[in-house]
Amino acid sequence: MALARKKMPTVWVLADDRAGNRAQCLGVADALGLEYRVREITYGGLSALPNIFLGATFAGLSPESHNALKAPWPNVVIAAGRRTAPVARKIKRLADNNCFLVQIMDPGAGARDFGLIVRPSHDEAVGGDNVIRITGAPHQITPKMLEKAASRWSERIGDLPKPWIALIVGGSTRRRRFTEAMARELGNRASKMAEEAGGSLLVTTSRRSGSEGETLIDAIHAPKRIFRWGGGNDKENPYHGYLALADAVVVTGDSVSMVSEACAGTGPVYIFAPHALTVPKHARLHAILYNKDYAKPFDGSLEKWSHPPLNPAAEIAEAIRVQLKL
Repeated sequence: MALARKKMPTVWVLADDRAGNRAQCLGVADALGLEYRVREITYGGLSALPNIFLGATFAGLSPESHNALKAPWPNVVIAAGRRTAPVARKIKRLADNNCFLVQIMDPGAGARDFGLIVRPSHDEAVGGDNVIRITGAPHQITPKMLEKAASRWSERIGDLPKPWIALIVGGSTRRRRFTEAMARELGNRASKMAEEAGGSLLVTTSRRSGSEGETLIDAIHAPKRIFRWGGGNDKENPYHGYLALADAVVVTGDSVSMVSEACAGTGPVYIFAPHALTVPKHARLHAILYNKDYAKPFDGSLEKWSHPPLNPAAEIAEAIRVQLKL
């Protein structure tokens, strides 16, 4: 498509309340290398309706978000998730169709309105000239970011014995529950892995970990550094530092974004994915990562291997540049 622009296209990122969606959009926007603006999106009740009924509309937005979206309209919109798709399509209408829409994951309706639809390989295959397939999820964690984080955090955990094993803990999802038994099992096995290697655990929980996160922490007897999500914690989140410095990563398999970010480095990654916690699409992603040697199932053993950094944001950004002839 031909974009009306004086110099370079203006870019909006639609960022909603789903942390994974936000990270994916920002990862692509960063990789694109153009100046962009983040438009915060909050929803009203109508956003629950199927997109085939909503069409191109701001009707699913809260009044505050609706009122904040104003001209001049952008040349490019980057969004993720079903609920952002009607908003992106409406922006394109208001921009007299002079807007290139990048949609990460299935838009739910109106596929022809999107210049590029990004579909993870673990989702159902859908054809179309505007569809590209990726492994995992795009994110903001680049080799340069990891290098910076390693420099900032190395002295803060330097008193702990090596190898350093990052333990990245998610939690319950809408469909599956992270139980006390799972948390205890993960804590025990990760602790034993670190103890047998003579090393330490770098543990961070998430907003979904709940009380099970404390159960996991109580089960750890190896040397450790703990970051608890929330709970009045005023310390800086060491998540990027842990990923940067870890000799290996153990991650729960309940989040596509979290698992993809765990594979952003080059060291061993182990996925803790009990059947009762793992929905089918996550199981498909894990299988792809195992087959491509990005990760292995977590069985408590520590091996050495390496893999290329996983972040499809760069290939998505390149596809955008090709389409826009940048």
